[in-house]
Amino acid sequence: MSYHEYVDDICKKTKKASIQAANLSINDKKELLSLIAENLVSKTKTILEANAKDLTNAKANGLTDAMIDRLILNDNRIKAMANSIKEIAEQDDPVGRIENIKVRPSGIRVGQMRVPIGVVLVVYESRPNVTTDIAALCIKSGNAAILRGGKEAINSNIALYEIIADALKSLKYDQNMITLIKEIDRELLKVLLKRNDLIDIVIPRGGEGLIKAVTEESSIPVIKHDKGLCTIFIDESADFKNACDITINAKVQRPGVCNAVETLLIHCNYPQKKELLSKLLEEKVEIRGCPQTAEIIPDKIKPSEPEDYDAEFLDLIIAVKIVNSLDEAMEHIRVHGSGHSEAIITSSYKNSERFVKETDSAAVFVNASTRFHDGGEFGLGAEVGISTEKLHARGAMGAEGLTTLKYVVYGNGEIRK
Repeated sequence: MSYHEYVDDICKKTKKASIQAANLSINDKKELLSLIAENLVSKTKTILEANAKDLTNAKANGLTDAMIDRLILNDNRIKAMANSIKEIAEQDDPVGRIENIKVRPSGIRVGQMRVPIGVVLVVYESRPNVTTDIAALCIKSGNAAILRGGKEAINSNIALYEIIADALKSLKYDQNMITLIKEIDRELLKVLLKRNDLIDIVIPRGGEGLIKAVTEESSIPVIKHDKGLCTIFIDESADFKNACDITINAKVQRPGVCNAVETLLIHCNYPQKKELLSKLLEEKVEIRGCPQTAEIIPDKIKPSEPEDYDAEFLDLIIAVKIVNSLDEAMEHIRVHGSGHSEAIITSSYKNSERFVKETDSAAVFVNASTRFHDGGEFGLGAEVGISTEKLHARGAMGAEGLTTLKYVVYGNGEIRK
């Protein structure tokens, strides 16, 4: 079978299954998601055996520590995946809700109904938990999904997908409601990305290379989960403990994720610059600083290059720049940021309000870590991605982000005059 025939078969089956997905009741969804969550935990051993194969291959192929961290599954991570699915199961159903209803002078009642998008293609790398997150969110939002994970997680993804497929089968649902592409050749992906006749939207999650490839090749509308070039600005009035705790958490806790901080901007009048930078150095963070930053601890801070302020390091590396004002900090973010997550650490209400209003990112934080930009932390249960686009959905996308609106009009024989 050629790739064109293979893709055509998958797309047609998924499109057909999307009708059933759109008509699942809230109780149907809850039962299905609960079963998937239970089976994840009961089949932990099987999942870990598959994940061990991926980890062995990853180390043999020289994947970075950040990539391996994203790939790792363990008992706690599997329990967290199951808990996310349970949380999604308990949420209100976004599908079928009628919003903004109003009566017009003609007598008609006009509203907007929230409906599934249809068939969602998600292309992702590394993280096997994305397989279950996307499946759960698509089921909850009444969509069918085609999942195409990376080759580095293929064994883990297959093990997780089989649990989802078994749950669909046991409840007598069409297993094509959620489909995993097991063929990892990129040529097949190119064929898939041309099927705008049967796929309604594509969401890429991964590195810059993947995002660029999908965006350039796709004939399907794309919601980008672009790179996480997150920035923290330390205002001159920042509390020292807040500045240290938040910056270290945002950089050190999991440096290989998209909501980790990559650039630190410090107001020139902030009095504890040296102490803050020393705390980062104590945590084994490599600091690449502007000339003013390098002068603070000259033997331990590396001079920065211009490209460092455009880099998503995904590692224990941070670019630091001393700025003269809040305006300069926000201008830096406008020029270099990716529109993902930015934070200000400040004791000034006026400055915090300006930062919130004028910083054009998907999530803006005041005195809190960028690591909170996450579907689970935002109460969504999980996320299909963090959209850095401005149309339809922005920021952490949960089940509602996978729906759209259509107008519904109720009348009683009215005609237009």
